[in-house]
Amino acid sequence: MLETQNLTVRFGGHVAVNAVSCRFEPGTLTAIVGPNGAGKTTYFNLISGQLPVTEGTVHLNGRELTSLSASARTRAGLGRAFQLTNLFPNLSVLENVRLAVQATKEGAHRRGLNLWSIWSDHSALTNRALEILQSVSMTAQQDAPVASLPHGDQRKLEVALLMALEPAVYMFDEPTAGMSHDEAPVILDLIRQLKKDKTKTILLVEHKMDVVRELADRIIVLHNGQLVADGEPNEVIASPIVQEAYLGKAKVAA
Repeated sequence: MLETQNLTVRFGGHVAVNAVSCRFEPGTLTAIVGPNGAGKTTYFNLISGQLPVTEGTVHLNGRELTSLSASARTRAGLGRAFQLTNLFPNLSVLENVRLAVQATKEGAHRRGLNLWSIWSDHSALTNRALEILQSVSMTAQQDAPVASLPHGDQRKLEVALLMALEPAVYMFDEPTAGMSHDEAPVILDLIRQLKKDKTKTILLVEHKMDVVRELADRIIVLHNGQLVADGEPNEVIASPIVQEAYLGKAKVAA
């Protein structure tokens, strides 16, 4: 279980996230919505450690993570995908995934491997990386340098890296941003597959309400950094405060 308690961040006199308390249970996908500037990505950054909190705490399975760095939170079980891909462009697709596998507890820690050891000597790591690439339909591109991939395939690869880290919590910040109409369904299919594992918690920041309707078990709404709605998708989408002030009647009716 992931939990934030009174999570707050201030930039000078501006409160970007204001005392947000929320619990996210395993086996659920929670969509975080709201207008531009509502604090959605900032809230993500506070949870994953990209920003230090001003007040409040972050807990995962009873362990407080608030003072930990972003990388330490990743090792603790928080997996984060960004609006912009966060990959090693000069390495191959397989090398990117193999590096992520090696960095997991099951890889680097349990096997005692040096992060920069010769990967070809460790067939178990390669085999696991190939399994993950197969699950995201990227086996054919395994030898291609990441820089040569189209944007949609780079987003797929980022999901593959998250899968390699085997996190307890998957955090997706607008996963279809910048993708074409044809590319986006591939990422959404991957998220649907991840939802089948009821031991995992998924958080999704998304502007597209059709995506939210289809994938979310729950919606929370942020506005001016405050939590203003929380509940089942139909209930939240139908609420007047969301329709009129935050999502817009036209988008909800679409």
